[in-house]
This record gives sequence, C-alpha cells and structure tokens, in this order.
Amino acid sequence: MKLSKGLIAIIVAVVAIGLWATSAYNGMIGVEEDATTALANVQSTYQRRADLIPNLVETVKGYAAHEKETLEGVVSARSKATQVTLDPENMTPEKLKEFQQAQGELSTALGKLIAIQENYPDLKANENFRDLQVQLEGTENRINEARNKYNTAVQAYNVKIRRFPNSLLAGIFGFDKMTKFEAEAGAEKAPQVKF
Repeated sequence: MKLSKGLIAIIVAVVAIGLWATSAYNGMIGVEEDATTALANVQSTYQRRADLIPNLVETVKGYAAHEKETLEGVVSARSKATQVTLDPENMTPEKLKEFQQAQGELSTALGKLIAIQENYPDLKANENFRDLQVQLEGTENRINEARNKYNTAVQAYNVKIRRFPNSLLAGIFGFDKMTKFEAEAGAEKAPQVKF
C-alpha cells in the first residue's frame, strides 16, 4: 500500500503540531509551577514573620506593659494576617489585595511596636529584644526578596501564556494570567509613627 504525498504531508503536519502542542503545554506548566512555588515562598516568609511576633510581643510586654494598645494591635494584626491565605489555584486580584492589606496592617503595627523601644532604655538594651528586632528586619528583607522573585516568575508565566501561538493553547487548557504583588497605595510616602 502506497501512501500519497498529500497524506504523508498531513501526517507530518499533525505530528509536528502535536509535538509543538506538547512542548508548549509542558513549558506553560513549568513556568506556572515556578510562579506558584514562588508564591508559596512568599507565604512561607510571611509566616516566618508571624512566628517571630509572639516572642517580640512577650519581650516588649515585660518592659512596657502599659503599652497595652500597641501590643494588642500587633496581636490583632498578626491574627488577621495569618487568616488570609492565598491559593494559587483560585487567586484573584481581589484576594491578593486583601492579603497585601492584611500584611500591610501587620507591618504598620510592628513598626509601632519597634518604635516604642525609644521610650524604654531597658528594653532597647535587652539582648532578646535586639535579637528579635534583627531577625524581624532580616525577615522583612526576605519578604521583599520573595515578593520580587514571585513577580519575576509571574512575569515569565504571563509572557509565556500570552505570546502567540501559546495563547491559543493557554485558552484551551485554562491557563489564566496571574497577578503580581504591587506596592500599597501611599507606599511612596514614609510612614509616620506617633504615640
């Protein structure tokens, strides 16, 4: 049985399209996994900060017990921030904004907590407080780095799924554009901490 040249050309074209589709799909899966892993790393870093807070609050409480409002504010903000989680499978810009807002409130509360050290020389001299403060500062740097890595991974993913002809497959297989972390409104102004 002899195959015609037209049939051979069709078979070659179908095989080529199949190979391209497989490669493109696998590439989109790879960049999506990179982005979701980066998001998990962001959340892990935020969790590290949340885990440091009880120790910091207890240390401050021993020296500045009458700063009850500030301490309660930190505990409340921590509770709220740890309740808001991000699910990469079901993440919307609104959910990301809610997460960022909760984390921003916690950052503000922590800023107030750290600032009270100026009023308490014994607290400022406390080795545990200084160690916790250094760990917290390092964690804030890790958070920033993790967010930047996430944004880079999301950019690679979004570019991959939006470029033609990958965009055709992305639509078919449900690859949706992901949202990046953005600066909060007013972030361009330095925060003022007042007591």
